[in-house]
Amino acid sequence: MIGVISYLVFFATVASILAIAVLGLNLHWGNTGLFNGGVVAFFGAGAYGTLILGGTPQEGHLGGFGLFYPLALLGGMASAGILAWIVGILTLRLRHDYLAIATFGVAVAFENLMRNAEWLAGGAKGVRGFERPLREALGDGFLYNLGFFAVTALILLAVYVFLERLVRSPFGRLLRAIREDEEAARSLGKRPARIRLTAFITGSVIMGLAGGLYGTFYAFVSPQDILPTLTFQIWAMLIVGGAGNNLGAILGTFLIWGAWTGSGWALSRFAPIEAQLYTGSIQFVLIGAVIVGMLLWRPQGLFPERLVVSQSEKPA
Repeated sequence: MIGVISYLVFFATVASILAIAVLGLNLHWGNTGLFNGGVVAFFGAGAYGTLILGGTPQEGHLGGFGLFYPLALLGGMASAGILAWIVGILTLRLRHDYLAIATFGVAVAFENLMRNAEWLAGGAKGVRGFERPLREALGDGFLYNLGFFAVTALILLAVYVFLERLVRSPFGRLLRAIREDEEAARSLGKRPARIRLTAFITGSVIMGLAGGLYGTFYAFVSPQDILPTLTFQIWAMLIVGGAGNNLGAILGTFLIWGAWTGSGWALSRFAPIEAQLYTGSIQFVLIGAVIVGMLLWRPQGLFPERLVVSQSEKPA
């Protein structure tokens, strides 16, 4: 029984971290219409930034700054924001498919940089030497995981509340106006390019926060953690949950993560030995099938966007 509870805490922690990243993507795609195909680059920038800034001295790669953990986490978020600013300046004039291709290329370039620049982040060996916060007080067992889950859940709630208020604000309505008809927004004196860049950086900082929490939870990050597969998983979570709906994004995350882990367990337990060699590939096919099936059956997702009308806009 204790083992089941421990696994559920682990599952919920990882799902909550991924849900934060999905909320960042929802701000990009669901609210602003930005097709970001490079989610893992900003997620990875947050993870690497946090561990490099907060880690202990290690031979062979940059690090050893030993910053107080909240500062290290903020540094990881800032790393994601700076990367988003650079990428946004270069790519946000592109539209739809072209933007997706450009940002996906950024993710591939980031993963290759982390894999080959051993002096920077340990190369294929990854970043080590990170002491998890409060580890000495709570240990490395169930109690620590439970406490980390509680903190992660609170951060997820804070991000959700922040984005809900943002969506209901005049700025949120402006994001949707640009998403629906950029020319109309420009005719009203708005500056779509600056607004898109602001939304792109904000969503990427949220992804960086998720990456920083991910790196903290595992106390390790490597190029294997920022493969393109993670981008497809996060997109599947948003598509299934419902783009434009923050609560749907969170529920979609838990559904897809449950399906991913459940399918891995079922394939390893019940599939023939020959098929188990291809468990990862089978799971990728399943994720692709889920995305295509959802787009054909219910393109708005399980929980469609709910347009919010302010009090001043309601008819008398």
